[in-house]
Amino acid sequence: MENNDVSFEIVANRLLANKIASDPSEIHGIICGMLAGGMSFDNTEWLNSLSDFVNTGEPFDSDVRQLLQDIFKQSCEQFSDPSFGLVLCLPDDSAPISERGQSIISWVQGFLLGFGVQQEEKKSCSEEVKEALQDFAEIARMDNEMSEDEESEQALFEVMEYVRISAILCFSELGQSQPSDMSSHRTLH
Repeated sequence: MENNDVSFEIVANRLLANKIASDPSEIHGIICGMLAGGMSFDNTEWLNSLSDFVNTGEPFDSDVRQLLQDIFKQSCEQFSDPSFGLVLCLPDDSAPISERGQSIISWVQGFLLGFGVQQEEKKSCSEEVKEALQDFAEIARMDNEMSEDEESEQALFEVMEYVRISAILCFSELGQSQPSDMSSHRTLH
């Protein structure tokens, strides 16, 4: 995520300080998956679901709750951005490639979980979304041990960009904008 937004490092530090042993990428993936799967922007129950997944059902304290609400709000804004502004919550490019590889795997696993929760009894998806979800399942099983070379960097970049665009595709098909002024800014391509 960008510097003025909620970054991977900020989220990781705040989760650690509050004894929540969950990966920031996974949490962001779950939130994005729920939104892309059809959860409305004005849903108020998503924190309870997230608590079940990452905090053994225990309520989050106010600091973590505020952080998660900031991530949620930012994700809603990014999904609504007509210029495809979704930024995945991943370590920055200076982190070791294996750490970044593990984070994209965690993000995808979280996305699949969040998406699945929203799509349990909903309409069927297009072939493109089904294919993207199948690819996500393959990425979730990807080996995170990568060599520190240009070829691996390029491969990881391509996977990250594919995941980002595929998440936007899922949201474009199944996601719901806020009933207020945000819906007028959404463009389908």
